[in-house]
Amino acid sequence: MLVPVPQSKPREMRRRTRYRGRVCFSPEGDLVGGLVVTAIGVDATRHLRGRNNHLLLATMPLLFGAHQLDESLVWWGLQGHVPHEVGRVAMWIYLVIAFVVVPVIVPLAIFKLQPTRRRRWIIMPFLALGVGVASVLLVTMVRGPVTVKLGNYHLGYSIGLRHGVLIIGLYVLATCGSLLFSGYKDVVIFGVANLVAVIILARLTADGFASLWCFYAALASGAISLHMRFAKPHRASPYALT
Repeated sequence: MLVPVPQSKPREMRRRTRYRGRVCFSPEGDLVGGLVVTAIGVDATRHLRGRNNHLLLATMPLLFGAHQLDESLVWWGLQGHVPHEVGRVAMWIYLVIAFVVVPVIVPLAIFKLQPTRRRRWIIMPFLALGVGVASVLLVTMVRGPVTVKLGNYHLGYSIGLRHGVLIIGLYVLATCGSLLFSGYKDVVIFGVANLVAVIILARLTADGFASLWCFYAALASGAISLHMRFAKPHRASPYALT
């Protein structure tokens, strides 16, 4: 999960946070990571076994894989290996997935796989919050400016974002919170690990965050694949909380 990370600014700039995202350390790293995560996604979808309510969850690794593959084009656009317009379009696709799609699709996927109506009602506020956060981030990006710069072993994305710390907190709440309140015990455990990982990644140095993001995406996708393999559709109750 890509989370906005605020940077320290002079006093007159503190109210306007610029998102700085550090991701995989090279276009080749994004390419290899994207292929691995996509393969994990294919494996997850192969284990649907007729569970239509798990379809969105199973396809999330495919989204993560495409996300990383897309960033390879962003790298190559900045390096001059592909036309600038291609890199610019790839940048927008990358940010739309990170800031608009992810905060909605994560709680929506958890909502759809819940085993009881009560659990679906519990997840509903996180879904509504995700839609709200995605809307704010989309409007912010449309207003601009939106830029990406080539740094040392990372790409730095910037958007103008007011009240960044609040939006970051709500983003994490919408995504991680929906996992923590799932009716499936393994999803709850994954939610705890997800929350810890997000906090650690957000507090690491730029280089640390850069080197770990690809591995984290693969880990998250692997957890989804394991859930698809071992959560049995005909015995939902023993695997779910009431």
